[in-house]
Amino acid sequence: MTMKLRSLIIDDEYLARQRLAKLLENFNEIIVVAECRNGKDALEKIELKEPDLLFLDIQMPDMNGFTMLSKIKQNPYVIFTTAYDQFALKAFEVNAVDYLLKPFDEERLEVAVKRILELKKQKRASLIGQKLKNLLKIHETIDNNFLNEISIVQNGRTKTIFVDDIICFKSDGNYVQIVTDVKTHLHRMTLNALYENLDNSQFLRIHRSIVINKNYINSTTYIGNNEYKFRLKNGDILTSSRSYKSIISEFISI
Repeated sequence: MTMKLRSLIIDDEYLARQRLAKLLENFNEIIVVAECRNGKDALEKIELKEPDLLFLDIQMPDMNGFTMLSKIKQNPYVIFTTAYDQFALKAFEVNAVDYLLKPFDEERLEVAVKRILELKKQKRASLIGQKLKNLLKIHETIDNNFLNEISIVQNGRTKTIFVDDIICFKSDGNYVQIVTDVKTHLHRMTLNALYENLDNSQFLRIHRSIVINKNYINSTTYIGNNEYKFRLKNGDILTSSRSYKSIISEFISI
């Protein structure tokens, strides 16, 4: 009898979810029981569907994949589907939690699925659970070097904004505009001071007064004169300055 794995696809990109679901149709061992567009949705579906396996994107707007994993009570197998930093992925691989580096093909997907099936066959769920905990600790160690959240005071009350939810930062004199999907906040801090504490694998400086969260970039277009136009997921269009051409070129070539 063929071993079946009830699986959940978790990714904020619709096309990425659709592509993976289509690829998984070629694997008799995989049953996709739900697709989730964010961590909050995934937590609800995991509780309801009790999947054996998660195909999990790491970088999502509401909460990243690691934060989501830390909140679940179940102990599913996990295959990361991510464009995450290569160096960090080396650490993940040591802990035997597989990952698919976007864009991946069916051949690489097959390797990941077979690895999980073999682990399930050997009934090593408890071992995988421990390795997943080790992975979360590694992530915390890596992530703690950078700014994870920003606290601002509004109307006498302190509000916390998670860095993953920030679309971009814009300099405004001695203040910084913090742009999110919900609203724009004003924070008393210079952009230079703030940028020093941001993870460069997640944030891209395109202008002396603009820093963009790479996860919210829809498209990048060269417009000539060493300048680029960035279209963001919230509809904003931002233009880079010529002095940041080399940094942007490096980002585009990755």
